[in-house]
Amino acid sequence: MIPCNDSIRVFEQYKDEFEAAALGVLRSGRYVLGNNVKEFEKEFAASVGSKFCVGVDNGTNAIKIGMQALGIGKGDEVLVQANTYIATVLGITANGATPIFVEPNEFHNMDENDIEHRITNKTKAIIVTHLYGQATKMDKIISLCEKYHLYLLEDCAQAHYAEFNNKKVGTFGILGFFSFYPTKNIGAFGDGGAVVTDDEKLYEKIKMLRNYGSSIRYDFELENGHNSRLDEIQAALLRVKIKHAEEITNEKVSIANIYLSEISNPLVELPRVDKGCKSVWHLFVLKVDDRDAFIKHMNECGVQTDIHYPIPPHLSKCYKSLNHHEGEYPKAEYLAKHVVDLPIFNGMTTEEVNSVIKAVNSYGK
Repeated sequence: MIPCNDSIRVFEQYKDEFEAAALGVLRSGRYVLGNNVKEFEKEFAASVGSKFCVGVDNGTNAIKIGMQALGIGKGDEVLVQANTYIATVLGITANGATPIFVEPNEFHNMDENDIEHRITNKTKAIIVTHLYGQATKMDKIISLCEKYHLYLLEDCAQAHYAEFNNKKVGTFGILGFFSFYPTKNIGAFGDGGAVVTDDEKLYEKIKMLRNYGSSIRYDFELENGHNSRLDEIQAALLRVKIKHAEEITNEKVSIANIYLSEISNPLVELPRVDKGCKSVWHLFVLKVDDRDAFIKHMNECGVQTDIHYPIPPHLSKCYKSLNHHEGEYPKAEYLAKHVVDLPIFNGMTTEEVNSVIKAVNSYGK
């Protein structure tokens, strides 16, 4: 069976470097907020074109702490796309704010034309998710944030080094949030996350919030601080990934381009990339009318698939209190019933890629 993702392959590609990095941390005796975290923060900030980076324990807490640092809370509304992962929304509600959902466009990202009528006098921010690895078209969204004096935030959990108009995601708004979950293009070997910003005051505040609200040991300046530090060993391993980021990214782009040129089955709808946007292809997501039949066919052909995501956040049980109902966001709900992922990961062989293409093209025949 060809897996939908196989994180061990990228480890095998750079095995000696990963093992040396891990062993170096183990031998150092410094396991929390050591030199590797400091160097990772510098290197990652530079690699995305941001002035500052704060490493945290996961992408969800990156969003949560970032919004907390901005003072977003009870009584505030934050616009968020209706087909994002639940983590984006949890970052809003964890601070007591209310998520206001926005429909996706045909590229799976926030529909710029479905935003303005949802803005109220309670709206504090717009958080854009660069979903599946494709950058969101940002120009109109930036203009709306400027017009209504809103914070622009970016969930880049799936889109390390994606670009809009040759500018990397995470650097358009006041804060950019990243996840380094192992399946991500730039993934750790456990959980990890980061916040990037050009605002030095926010940088210092987020750095304190991730460490109990303290910048000096046992001197606690901020209430509601967190124990949300990026592990030293994960930072060391991520530094290896950053060094090879271009080749890691290019490998996935190459696989996606082969899929786009070789898959020719009219029963499946291939993903498209918006004008001015660059995708790094964290996921390769098709749309198909009868998803169950397609998944069954692919399994029979020895190809594993996945679904991101089968339940949109507004219909999740945890948000029952928001009183949303089925049919309220038809575009997001349609995608939840019809999207399906093909295998795409670093280390895929030519034979595996060709087998996936053959399986897709034989569906329904």
